[in-house]
Amino acid sequence: MQQVLITGGTGTIGKALTKELVAKGFQVMIVSRSKREPGNGVHYYTWDIDRMEIEEEAIQKADFIIHLAGAGVADKRWTITRKKEIITSRVQSCQLLVHALQTIPNQVKAVISASAIGWYGPDKRDLPEKGFEETAPAYPDFLGDTCKQWETAISPVEKLGKRLVILRTGIVLSTAGGAFKEFLLPVKYRIATVLGNGKQWISWIHIQDLCNQYISAIANPNISGVYNAVAPYPVTNEQLINRMATHLFGNKYIRLFVPAFMLKFMLGEMSIEILKSTRVSADKILHTGFRFLFPSVDEALENLLPTTNRVSDASGNKSAK
Repeated sequence: MQQVLITGGTGTIGKALTKELVAKGFQVMIVSRSKREPGNGVHYYTWDIDRMEIEEEAIQKADFIIHLAGAGVADKRWTITRKKEIITSRVQSCQLLVHALQTIPNQVKAVISASAIGWYGPDKRDLPEKGFEETAPAYPDFLGDTCKQWETAISPVEKLGKRLVILRTGIVLSTAGGAFKEFLLPVKYRIATVLGNGKQWISWIHIQDLCNQYISAIANPNISGVYNAVAPYPVTNEQLINRMATHLFGNKYIRLFVPAFMLKFMLGEMSIEILKSTRVSADKILHTGFRFLFPSVDEALENLLPTTNRVSDASGNKSAK
């Protein structure tokens, strides 16, 4: 039985991925700051990023490492302290893994590390219709620099003879957490809240397809290097929000535009990313033979918000189309 070590395994992506891996017969090990009892095919180990310490057994047993750990980018306002925490949590955790692989005898075949499409800047007029490709340089802003430092910090594992895969992840559609859950909150009350002018492109991916990309990166030894983890058909913010509302309530909802100045007042610098338009290409991962279960946003919404599980309206009644 192959063993997969996951960092950040208690987050939205980590939980979904753990469930998929266990279902496929993998033994999963999760590292966290506190020790937990094993259960449901999962063993837990501890690490201390500040002290650069990790339980050696976790590294010794692992056949693959999936690195998801990092402070949530959208969890708090971007103060100077928070921005430092976002970068440090990613860079230091990568450095800890590199050091562990250098010093602890192991059989790790590949490291699959998360990154983000924050690597890319806003769309430009000369951008191909398919969007940014993996060869594009990091954009010189906070998230672009964060992603660059993040990817650079994990890259030394290649010199250790480990196959390295980096997945630059788009907006993850999952009802368990993340941006999609936040988008859904006002929609539950029949208010389609469009951000800014709503014309900014969103490069998204269904949580199931993201999990499958990580598993594909484990199973396919020909997958190596950087890949965009996004669905092949991006949508604008307005299209996404309207389709969510229409999917749940037909035409019985109110569309509300939240102006850019209000977002800037509420969110500060973070509003730049919310209002940024970024189309990202999925061509490279498609060329590996990977097939999306949910290539279009309508297919994704049908899965996430099925007819038999509509959100309740204010009166507690189930809403239908």
